[in-house]
Amino acid sequence: MSLPTAATNSKDEDEIPPPERPPSPPLHTTFAARGLHAPTFSAFRPRDIRFSSQQAMTHIAWSCDGKKLGAVGIDKIARVWQPEKSMEPRSATTFPGGHIDDVDYIAWNPTHPELFCTSSQKDRRIVFWDGRQSRHVQQIQLKLAPVQLNYSPDGKTILYTTTTKVLGVLTFGREGEEAKDSWRVADMTGVRDSSPPHENTPPNTSTMQKPMVASTATFNHAGDGIVLTHQSEHTIRILDYPDLAIVHNTPAHVGGCMAAALDPRGRYLASGGNDSIVNLFDLSDWICARTITACDNAINALSFSHDGEFIAIASAGNYIDICAVETGMPLHRVPALGPSPTVSWHPSKHVIAYCGQTKIREGGPPPVAWISLFGPGM
Repeated sequence: MSLPTAATNSKDEDEIPPPERPPSPPLHTTFAARGLHAPTFSAFRPRDIRFSSQQAMTHIAWSCDGKKLGAVGIDKIARVWQPEKSMEPRSATTFPGGHIDDVDYIAWNPTHPELFCTSSQKDRRIVFWDGRQSRHVQQIQLKLAPVQLNYSPDGKTILYTTTTKVLGVLTFGREGEEAKDSWRVADMTGVRDSSPPHENTPPNTSTMQKPMVASTATFNHAGDGIVLTHQSEHTIRILDYPDLAIVHNTPAHVGGCMAAALDPRGRYLASGGNDSIVNLFDLSDWICARTITACDNAINALSFSHDGEFIAIASAGNYIDICAVETGMPLHRVPALGPSPTVSWHPSKHVIAYCGQTKIREGGPPPVAWISLFGPGM
C-alpha cells in the first residue's frame, strides 16, 4: 500500500482535549465479560491525504464490498479510490461531466459495488454512475437543492432531503412501454406531514398541502420504514414506508437532531444533536438505552461498525470519537485535520474514513481539502 502524502498533523494544530470519562459501566456489558477483544485503537495513527484545493471534501463513503472509497467536494467531480492499492490523489478514478457545479454528497448502491450516485446543491442534480464507465448513466434535475441521499436496502428507492428541509423520493423501474428501467422522482402529492410547522413552511399552508419535512432520512434494514430527523425538532420521527404514516415520535435532543444511524444488528438507533449528545435507542421498545456524553461539540454524523460494537462520532471538533456501543464508554479520540462533516466505517473492517478542510489560520497557509483513514492496516 502506498504511503500517504502526509502522515501526521502539523505541530501547530489545536491541542485536542481528551474525552470526559463517564462512570464505569455494568460488568456484564464489557468486552471482557462478553468474550470480545476490541482493537487497541490508541495504537493506530490517522493516515491523512491532502489535496491542493481551497474547497473542502464534503462527503465520503465506502462501496458495499468495501473495496472502493468515494469522495466528493472539489473540482465538480467524484473521485473513487481502491484503498488496498493506493490512496494517492493521482491514483483516484475521476468521474467528471455529470455536474456543472460543486458536488456535495455521494451514496453507494447497497446491492452493487460499482453503482453510486452523487448530488449537488448548486446545480440541483442527482447523477447516477457505474464505476466501470466514465460517463454518467443518468441525470435527474430537481426543483429543490438536494443535501443528503439514502438508498433503500434493495437499491431501488432513494430518499433525499433538500436545503429547504423537504423530503423527496426517487424510484427505479420502468413506466408504460419504456425499454429499460430508470430513476424518476416519485409523486409526493397528498403526502401528509403531521409534524409541527417550521419556519420554512409558507403561511396559510394546509396540513394536506404541507410537504414532508426532514433534515436527514434513513431507511430501516427491512426497507419498510424510515427515520427522519430535523435540525429544528427535538424528536425523531419513525414512519412506515411507503405510506409514510408516523409510527413513533421519540424525544431525543434539546437543540435539534442533526444525525441518525442504525445499528447493523438491528438493536439500536443512534441520534446526535446540537446539544453534543448521542442517544442510543433500543429498537424493541424505543426507550433510550444509554447516552454518550463524551463529545464537546455539536454532532455532524454517526456511523456504526460492521459488527455493531463501535460507533464513530463526527462533530464540530477537530477529532472523531470512537465509543463502545454496549457501554457508551469512549475508547479513543482520533485527531483530525479539521472538523469533519461525515464519518463512515468500512463495511467489514474496523477502519473509518472521514474528510473535511483544514482550518483558516491568520498568517498561515491557505486551507486545503483532506481525507483521512484510521484503523488496522492503514
